Amino acid sequence: MPEGHSIHRLARQFSSVFGGERLTVSSPQGRFAAGAARLDGHVLEAAEAHGKQLFLHFDHDLYLRIHLGLYGAFDFGGDETFIGSSSIGAPRRLGEQEVAGDDGAGYSGPPEPKGAVRVRLVSKHGWADLRGPTACEVVTEAERQKVLARLGPDPLADGAGGAGRAAEFTRRLRSKGSPVGLLLMNQEVLAGVGNVYRAEVLFRRRMSPWRLGRSVGEAEAGELWDDVVRLMNDGVRQGRIITTEPQDRDDTGEPVPVSEAHYVYKRTGLPCRRCGTPVAGTEMGARKLYWCPSCQAD
Repeated sequence: MPEGHSIHRLARQFSSVFGGERLTVSSPQGRFAAGAARLDGHVLEAAEAHGKQLFLHFDHDLYLRIHLGLYGAFDFGGDETFIGSSSIGAPRRLGEQEVAGDDGAGYSGPPEPKGAVRVRLVSKHGWADLRGPTACEVVTEAERQKVLARLGPDPLADGAGGAGRAAEFTRRLRSKGSPVGLLLMNQEVLAGVGNVYRAEVLFRRRMSPWRLGRSVGEAEAGELWDDVVRLMNDGVRQGRIITTEPQDRDDTGEPVPVSEAHYVYKRTGLPCRRCGTPVAGTEMGARKLYWCPSCQAD
């Protein structure tokens, strides 16, 4: 599932490429035809992300709310003025590329839809196709606020490194009797963290995934928050999740090889990069969990 850094990259790309533009909105697949009709011909005023939720704000005070879920992804393209990621979203789209839209043959509009395109947004200079989202709906401001009210603080929100959001995360984490490995994936506790960041941040902080939230000290919770903020901001800038420090990699080449990008995520049975103990894997909350039994002992 795309994690919060990808949704913030989407918001930035929509603001950059489509902000202030009057859009043609359609549903080639047909499943979103009624919703598309409510947005068609209106100007995109802003694009905002909170955790894994994307909100596209149009000039008649309606929003397109999107949650990519496990399989959702956007494809982009356009003329010579379009420069951005060619795709952002689900794991099958990893390796997104920064490319100019015009390939030299001249731009004559978006291509024929491929596959089940839930919604297509088109401006004078570019287009975006959405496939496979968990949620795609038109909402009012009041409905948007109800969604936001259910979510915890977003490490990538403006000022997210400040004391207010850190304190709110600490309060929510320490008020729960569930394992911290579950709580970091609970969007009501922390918005935007998924399976990769969950495993990697707990390893970096040497914290057992089974430790209960209420047993985590305030200072420890603050350190968790700070590390999430740092890593997720790196993810926005780099377009991928890299959590390892250079001194812990066998291959220090650039760009960082996929095999060197993580400490424990999808490294079951391989030696821990810091102590050599085989990385362990199990399930927690119906998702794969990875940790080092030595570095993250109970």
